[in-house]
Amino acid sequence: MDFITENLLTILILLPAFGAISVLGHQMFWKKDEQAKWVTLFWVILNFVLSLLLLGSHAVSASGFSFEKNIPWIKAINTNYHVGVDGLSIWLVILTTFIMPIAVLSTWHAVEKRHTAFYVFLLLLESAMLGVFTSLDLLVFYLFFEASLVPMFFLIGIWGGENRIYAAVKFFIFTALGSLLMLVAIIALYYLQASATGVGSFDYVVLLNSMQAGKLVLAGGTGALLFLAFALAFSIKVPLFPFHTWLPDAHTEAPTAGSVILAAVLLKMGTYGIMRFCFTLFPEASHEWAWLFIILAIIGIIYGALVAMVQPDIKRLVAYSSVAHMGFVVLGMFSFTEYGMQGALYQMLNHGVSTGALFLLVGFIYERRHTRAITEYGGLASVMPVYTAIFIFTTMSSIGLPFLNGFVGEFLTMVGMWQSTAVSHPWVATMFAGTGVIFAAVYLLWMVQRVFFGKVTNPKNKKLSDLNWRELGLIAPLLFLMIFMGVYPSPFLNRSKESVVAIEERLNKRAGGTIEKVEAKTQTHESGH
Repeated sequence: MDFITENLLTILILLPAFGAISVLGHQMFWKKDEQAKWVTLFWVILNFVLSLLLLGSHAVSASGFSFEKNIPWIKAINTNYHVGVDGLSIWLVILTTFIMPIAVLSTWHAVEKRHTAFYVFLLLLESAMLGVFTSLDLLVFYLFFEASLVPMFFLIGIWGGENRIYAAVKFFIFTALGSLLMLVAIIALYYLQASATGVGSFDYVVLLNSMQAGKLVLAGGTGALLFLAFALAFSIKVPLFPFHTWLPDAHTEAPTAGSVILAAVLLKMGTYGIMRFCFTLFPEASHEWAWLFIILAIIGIIYGALVAMVQPDIKRLVAYSSVAHMGFVVLGMFSFTEYGMQGALYQMLNHGVSTGALFLLVGFIYERRHTRAITEYGGLASVMPVYTAIFIFTTMSSIGLPFLNGFVGEFLTMVGMWQSTAVSHPWVATMFAGTGVIFAAVYLLWMVQRVFFGKVTNPKNKKLSDLNWRELGLIAPLLFLMIFMGVYPSPFLNRSKESVVAIEERLNKRAGGTIEKVEAKTQTHESGH
C-alpha cells in the first residue's frame, strides 16, 4: 500500500497506457475486437478507484504539493519527471478518472468499426490528460498537453460524423499552432533561469523559488510577451472568444464519448493552465492584461448564448453553450479574488458534470433517430417521459437553478467579479455577465419546448423507446453530483481554498510590489524637479 501511495500519480498516468497495451494484446491473441470495451472498462474503473486515494490525508511538501514525485529525466537539459497535486488540480484529476468510465459505457452500442483502435485512443487520451493536470515540469507539461491532441484527433477523424475530417483537422491546427508559442515561451524561461542563476530549469517549483528570491524577474516587456504566449495557447484550448470557432465543429462531429470528454476535461486544460502558470509565473502581466480577458470573457458569454439560440442542431446548441459557460470561468479567474477564482474552479467541475450529461443525453436520442435536428422532434415528453424528466433536470443545472451545482459556481463568480479591483467599475462587467444567465434560460428552455412538448408531429418519434437500465446507470452519477454539488459545495471548496488563496496572495503581492516601485520612481522623479 505504501508503494501505491508513494507512486500514486505515476500509477494513475501509466495505468491507462498499460490498459491500451492490454487491449491491443487482447485483440492480437483472442481476435475478439468487440470485447475491447470490457477490457477498457476494467482499466478506467480501476483508475477511478485508485484516484479516490488522493482524497486521503497525505504529507504536503515544502512546495505545497501532495503525492509529489521528482525524478531526473533528461539530465543534459535539467528536465525532471516532476508530478504533484494540490487543491487546484486534485478535483480535475478525479473529474478525469470519474468521467472516463461513463464515456466508455456511452459507446457500448455506438462504435460500429475498429473497436480496438477506438478504445486504445480513449485510454491513451486519459493518460495524457492526467499528465497535464499533475505535471510540475514545464517541458513534461507541454509534452502531455500536446499528446492529448493526437487521440482526440483520431477519435473525431475516424469515428465522427459526416464532416469529421474537417472538424478534426481544424481542432488539431488551432490547438497545435497555439501551443507552439507556449513552447517558445517555455524555452525562453529556461534560458532566463540559466542567465539568472547559472543553471537552466523547466521545473515550475524551481522557477517560482527563483522569482521569490528575486533572482528571476519576469516583469515588463519580457514578462508580458511570455504571459501572452502562454495565455494564447490556453485561450485557444478553453476556448475563449474569438478563438472558439473550432469547438462547435469538434463537438458536433465527435462521437458521444469524444464530446463528453472534450466538454468535461479537455477544455479545462486551458483554464487550469491559466491559473497554474500564467497567474503565478507572470502576476504583473496578468494584472496588466486582465481588462482584455474580462472583456473577451463577457463577449464570449453573451455571444455564445445568442448564437446558441439560433442553432437548428441540439448538439451544436450545447456546444455553443460551452463557449458561454467557459466565459464565466475566465471571468471568475481574472477577478483575482478568492470568491471569483473559487467560483471559476467550481464552474470547471460543474461544466464537466452538466454539459457532459447534456452531450450524453443528446447521444442517447441520436442512437435512436440518427438525427439531431430540433425540427425532427416535438412531443417527446409523451413518448419518453423518463428521458424528458432527466433532460429538463440537467437543463436546469446548466442554467444555474438554485440548489443545483451550476448556481454555486456562477454566484461565486459574479460575487468575486463585483468585488474585483482588476478593472474599474467591476459592477458593470458583472451586470453584463449576468445577462448570460438570462440568455442561457432562453436558449435552453426554448429548445426544451420545441423538442419535448406539443404534439408528436413526426411518425418516426411515436415508437421511440425510453431510457434503458444501462443509460439510466450512466446518467445517475451525474444527476447525483448536480444535486450534491448544489446543496453541499463545502468539501470541494474547502479542498481548493488553500491553493486559490496562495495564488491570490501571489497575484496581489507581486502586482502590489510593482505598483509601489513605479510610484516610488515617480515620486523620485518629481522631487528631482
